[in-house]
Amino acid sequence: MDPVTSAAVGAAGAQGSTPKVLGAAGFTSGGIAAGSTAAKMMSASAVASGGRVGAGSLVSACQSKGASGASKGKK
Repeated sequence: MDPVTSAAVGAAGAQGSTPKVLGAAGFTSGGIAAGSTAAKMMSASAVASGGRVGAGSLVSACQSKGASGASKGKK
C-alpha cells in the first residue's frame, strides 16, 4: 500500500469510519471490486509473495471485514 493510502486508512480507522473506507477502497461483501484500490493492493500483494495473498495480510484482513458486511457499516 502506498504511504498516502496507508495514512488515509489509519486516520479513518482512528476516527471510526473504517466501514466507509473499506467500501470506498473496494473491499465489498461480494469480493474485491475490479479496478479498485483493493484490487491494486491484492495484485501487489500477490506479486510480492509469488502469486498468493497471505493469510493474515492487510489485504486479507480488509477483505474479511468487507465480506462480513463491515464495508456497509454493519457490526
